[in-house]
Amino acid sequence: MADQFDFLHPRSRYRGEVKPENLVFNANLQEFSQRITYICCLETGGKLTPEESYREIKSLWKQLKKSKKQLGIGGSSSSQDGGDVC
Repeated sequence: MADQFDFLHPRSRYRGEVKPENLVFNANLQEFSQRITYICCLETGGKLTPEESYREIKSLWKQLKKSKKQLGIGGSSSSQDGGDVC
């Protein structure tokens, strides 16, 4: 079962500055990336509408931004964090 999980949810080693907040954010970022991939595949396959896909991605982006802010990663300027999706 672990092999299936690793295949479906691959994780890359973290190579940045080793601090707890960086490790947590990296894990959150990798999960974000994996979920975006699933949403894209579902939309491409006709299982999600473009509107549903957009809403899901927007929600995931907000969660990632909240995580970044809570962990104190980077500056608080919207130009640094990529601004809003919409």
